[in-house]
Amino acid sequence: MSSSPSPPPRHPTPNPEFAIVRPHAAGLDIGAEEIWAAAPPGSHEQTVHKFGTFTADLHNLVAWLKKRGVQTVAMESTGVYWIPAYDTLDRAGIEVFLVNAHHVKSVTGRKTDLLDCQWIQKLHACGLLRGSFRPDERIIGIRSLFRHRADLVRESSSSVQRMQKALTQMNVQLHHAVSDITGKTGLAIIEAILAGERNPATLASLRDRRCQNSEETIAKALTGTWRDEHLFTIGQHLQTWKHFQSQIEVTDAAIVAALPQIDDNTDSGTTPLGPKKQDKSGMNFDARTVGHQKFGVDLTAIEGIGPSTVMTILTEIGTDFSRFPTSSAFCSWLGLAPNKRITGGKPLSSHVKQNHNRANQALRLAASALRHSKSALGDVARGLMRRLGTAKGVVAMAHRLARYIYAMVTKGAAYLSQSIQELEQRNQDRKHASLKKMAAQLGYSLVPQ
Repeated sequence: MSSSPSPPPRHPTPNPEFAIVRPHAAGLDIGAEEIWAAAPPGSHEQTVHKFGTFTADLHNLVAWLKKRGVQTVAMESTGVYWIPAYDTLDRAGIEVFLVNAHHVKSVTGRKTDLLDCQWIQKLHACGLLRGSFRPDERIIGIRSLFRHRADLVRESSSSVQRMQKALTQMNVQLHHAVSDITGKTGLAIIEAILAGERNPATLASLRDRRCQNSEETIAKALTGTWRDEHLFTIGQHLQTWKHFQSQIEVTDAAIVAALPQIDDNTDSGTTPLGPKKQDKSGMNFDARTVGHQKFGVDLTAIEGIGPSTVMTILTEIGTDFSRFPTSSAFCSWLGLAPNKRITGGKPLSSHVKQNHNRANQALRLAASALRHSKSALGDVARGLMRRLGTAKGVVAMAHRLARYIYAMVTKGAAYLSQSIQELEQRNQDRKHASLKKMAAQLGYSLVPQ
């Protein structure tokens, strides 16, 4: 009697290799002087090759990849060396995944660029890598100009700080008498000092009528010990500051000339701009109007969000938020969402990741400024900072601002207006309840006026 065949094992032995979901994927290891490329195994006799970084080498890289049937490539975001390769591959019609270096961690024994590019190729072929967000070419051009402008502003501020340092070394405390030494009063006094004027009363007479301090106070601040070496450095830094100011004006003109590349989102149903607000951004164009035209909503309606923040969001992200399916995904990309780490059911930490995103920094500055706001969002910001501490409160408030911005851009201004009104009403109800409770505890009753 023949025995029946044995049943298959209940738990078959798993395949140690991951399933290939991108059979035509390649991996690149980018360096300053060389690029290592790894094509899919079996696509050719030679699947790993080293290329230079000159333009001709990049075209040879494209031809080499296409000959091996590569349709998609993954590379690490290494400094700025990846940009020429990315642009060349993208123009050639090859899908490029720009991968965060933290997502491609080293494994034991992988110590060379040759093995590194093969590891990237394997991860990409198995679908384990996600491409980083990169706006389209129109946004990238304006983003470079706006980042260059930020660098010019930073260098200009350094010149002002050095002028202030030289004045302090002579005990000429001009920065205590005027709020801005590069304002109308400050510049007039500094230029008179460099021209040879030393009389404090004469210098104080150059005060602009809008200056808060009197001439007597300014004269006291301008009494010091004059030294030629410090006056020389002040003159040098003043010329440098003026040079940077002229460069900023030219850069602003270039930004304005490039803005038409971004389509306007205004139509007949767009909510018009509200009353004009004070603009302290220092830009030589109406950034608030530009933001309203491009986004179709006035983001400066959110307390704490100024024209500079709007331009940062426009130039860093663009007007198309479709890459972020939810506000949570948007906040996660910004680096404002909690990074929860849990093991064995026990939370280890929920700190946000370190992030050098410029939009992240702009929103944090806006959240920090809300501490001094008398609006409903100002109350929320102060409450968060009291409860969580200043640092964590700023991050939490920036997270809230990011969600408001996402809602405005994707759903329209009416959504945010309703949210702000509800927030203000909740704050008023909370204050009334607190007052009634306190009065009841003290044996009093509230009588409305």
